[in-house]
Amino acid sequence: MSAPIEHQVIEADGHPLFVLVPYQEYLRLTDEDEDAAIPLAVSMAANLEDKSLVRAWREHKGISQTEVARRMGISRPAYARMEGKGANLRGATVSRLAAALGVQRQQLHDVES
Repeated sequence: MSAPIEHQVIEADGHPLFVLVPYQEYLRLTDEDEDAAIPLAVSMAANLEDKSLVRAWREHKGISQTEVARRMGISRPAYARMEGKGANLRGATVSRLAAALGVQRQQLHDVES
């Protein structure tokens, strides 16, 4: 069992200024926020153009429906149904979609049922 890590606090005038943490912990703490960001173009397409988030991401990435379907190992019509507005997708399907689109699962947060 590994020993707990004690974080180093750097103070000035008796007030904490910084905390030194191991790099891996820093990555874990900051990874979700940065990776889960949705570009403005994707957000605008989904909201202003009334497209599904899945479609907005696919178009933003410049990938065809056929290519995403190929990456997922499914037919294009099956993928097209997943891309439809209001599609209720299982968690495992959202994970597969994220991998096929090259995005983080959190970036497709509103498509899971």
